[in-house]
Amino acid sequence: MATTPRSFSQLPRLSAPSAAGTRRRRAFTGKLELSDLRDAVDMDLVDTVVLALPNLQGQLKGKRYGARHFLDKVALDGADMCAYLLATDVEMSPRHGFDLTSWDSGFEDTGVVPDLATLRLVPWMPRTVLVLGDAVDAADAPVGVAPRQVLRSQLTRLAAHGLHAQVGLETEFLLYQGAYTPIAGIGPGGLVPAADVNLDYALDHAPGLDRYFRRLQAALAGAGMPVEAVKTEGAPGQVEVTFPHSGALSACDQHLVFKHAARTLAARAGMTATFMAAPETGIGSGLHLHLSLTRSGTPMLPTPDGELSTMGKSAVAGLLEALPGLAPLYAPNVNSYKRYLGEAFAPTRMAWGFDNRTCAVRVVGHGEGLHVEVRVGGADANPYLALSAAVAGIVHGISHDLVPPRQCVSNAFEASEAPLVPLTLEQARSAFRHSPITREAFGEEVVEHYAQLAQIEIDHQRHTVTDAEQHRWFTRA
Repeated sequence: MATTPRSFSQLPRLSAPSAAGTRRRRAFTGKLELSDLRDAVDMDLVDTVVLALPNLQGQLKGKRYGARHFLDKVALDGADMCAYLLATDVEMSPRHGFDLTSWDSGFEDTGVVPDLATLRLVPWMPRTVLVLGDAVDAADAPVGVAPRQVLRSQLTRLAAHGLHAQVGLETEFLLYQGAYTPIAGIGPGGLVPAADVNLDYALDHAPGLDRYFRRLQAALAGAGMPVEAVKTEGAPGQVEVTFPHSGALSACDQHLVFKHAARTLAARAGMTATFMAAPETGIGSGLHLHLSLTRSGTPMLPTPDGELSTMGKSAVAGLLEALPGLAPLYAPNVNSYKRYLGEAFAPTRMAWGFDNRTCAVRVVGHGEGLHVEVRVGGADANPYLALSAAVAGIVHGISHDLVPPRQCVSNAFEASEAPLVPLTLEQARSAFRHSPITREAFGEEVVEHYAQLAQIEIDHQRHTVTDAEQHRWFTRA
C-alpha cells in the first residue's frame, strides 16, 4: 500500500473518489511540498491558497487564490501586489516619505514570489493552504526593506562568522470577552478580560479558556507548529505561548501564522485577542527572543562545563551596546514604550545577568542549552525586525570582541550605572538614525525607511486627542 505524504488530521471527513470510482481518504497536515498541494487539490481537499506578504508591522497581507490558479499561474511565476504594503502605516494609509513607493511614483506594484518552503495547511481556515511570499523589484532582486529580507541580511552577516542562530519565541497577549469596537472600547461598557483575576501559572481555568487553549494548540499542531507551552500570565486575561527552538527565519514565519490563528480562533469563541504592548494602563505584554548560536552544529554560547563562553560574553556585550540604538525595530510605536511602565518584568535598564528577569538580556538554561533571552521587545513587535536587531547586536559584539560590564545580581531596575532603555519613540528614532552600529549593520536604505515609519507613528500621536486626555482635562482645563 502506498504511503501518504502527511496526515490530514484536521479534516477527517474529507475524501475524494479514486480512479476506480471508490472513495478513498488521503490525508495531509502541517507543512506541505508543492506535490502534496497538487495531490490535495486533485482530491478536492484544498480549494484556496493564501499568498501572504509579511508587512512592516508584522501582519500577513495578501490575496486568496483559487488553488488551481495558484498552481498553474502563481506557484512558480509569482504575483503582483501594491508596493505600499511595505510603505504604509498600520491603518494602511498611503504615505509620503518612503523611497520605495509614493504618490509621486503612483504606488506601483512589486513582485511577490511564493516561498514554497512555507506552504502549510491552516486548519482554522477550511480547505485552505497558506504560503508566505518575498517582495522583489522589477529586476527580480529582493526588496531590501521587506522584513524577511532585513532578517536574511543579518543572518548572512552572522553566517560570515560561521554561526547560525536557533530561536525560540515567547509571546504574551490579552484575551477579552466580546468583539472589539472603537465606540465601546475596553473597560466599563466595553470589553472585559477573559479572566477577572491573576491566573499566573494557574491550572484551574474556566471552561471557555480551556476550550480556547485546546483549540489553539490543536490548530497550531495541525499547521505543523506544535507549541512548547501555554500558560496564563499575571494580568487578567493574559496568555503566554512559547515555541520550541527552530531556525531564525522559520521561527518568525511561524510567529505571524500563530498570531493569525490566535486572533481567528478567539473571534470564533466570542473573544478578542490583542497583541498590543500596553492594551490598558498598568498592563504590558512582551515578545521575548530566546537565542542560541551554533557552529557546525556545536553550541557556541556555553563552555564545555556549561558556563558562558568568551563568545557568549561578546554576544551579550554587543546586545547591551547596540540595542538602545535599534529600539524602533523591537518597540515600533508610541504604545510600545508604555509597556515598560506596565509589565512587572519589562526591563528599563540595559543590564544583563544569569536567570535575572529584571535584566534586558537574561542568560538562562543549563549545559548545552545555555542561551540568551532578549527581553526588551513588546508583543506588537514585528518578529523579523526584533530578531534582526538582536542578531545585529550579537554580530557587533563578536566582531569587536567586546567584553560585557559586570553582571547584575540584584534588581536591575535600580542598576543606575546601566544605560536606560529608550523610554519614548522620539528618543528611539533619534538614536536609531544616528547610531553608527545601526548604519553599519543595516545600511542607509533600511534605516531611513524604518525611521520614516517611526515618524509616522510620532506624528499620529502628536495630532490625535486621546480619550485619556479628554477624561483628564475636559472639565478641568
